[in-house]
Amino acid sequence: MRPSDEALIVIDVQNDFCPGGALAVADGDAILPRVNALMDDFAVKVLTQDWHPADHASFAANHPGAAPFSVTEMPYGPQVLWPTHCVQGSAGAAFHADLHTDPADLIIRKGFRAGIDSYSAFFENDHETPTGLEGYLRTRGVRRLTLVGLATDFCVAFSAIDAARLGFEVTVLEGACRAIDLDGSLAKARADMAAAGVRLEP
Repeated sequence: MRPSDEALIVIDVQNDFCPGGALAVADGDAILPRVNALMDDFAVKVLTQDWHPADHASFAANHPGAAPFSVTEMPYGPQVLWPTHCVQGSAGAAFHADLHTDPADLIIRKGFRAGIDSYSAFFENDHETPTGLEGYLRTRGVRRLTLVGLATDFCVAFSAIDAARLGFEVTVLEGACRAIDLDGSLAKARADMAAAGVRLEP
């Protein structure tokens, strides 16, 4: 068991991000055995869950004529328009059936505000509206974080960079993540994480 000031953050291991899902990440389900095994090593375990209303502004379907994966401008900056995914209460939004959810201390839902997306586990995409995760970890005495999950180049990377900026020591286990790699997004995410002081490990 690792020291009590370390937490495992498992990002968005949900059906829609796994093979067969609406926004499937290649081999997304291949990380499950390692993620489940890691649960036993940490005293503090947090799962995040993408949780969008059907009218979410990040869905291409809610922008007439817009193609999935195109980019539009939102008040908070550029926004990729995604296929409809992780709609609240849907099977796609549920955690993968093989993910061990019982050991989790906290499940934090993000992206539930219709007008703004939320890649990071810590902030909405305006980089100002907090999810509350930081406060939870601080009150648990956590200083170091290990991140795993989906997808490396979006929700994992945004979460890791925000955590580092908040002063946590952050490690991303790349072997327990999978990436979308949209137009070079994985290389950019890896560079951005390294620049923020995030440790990238296999």
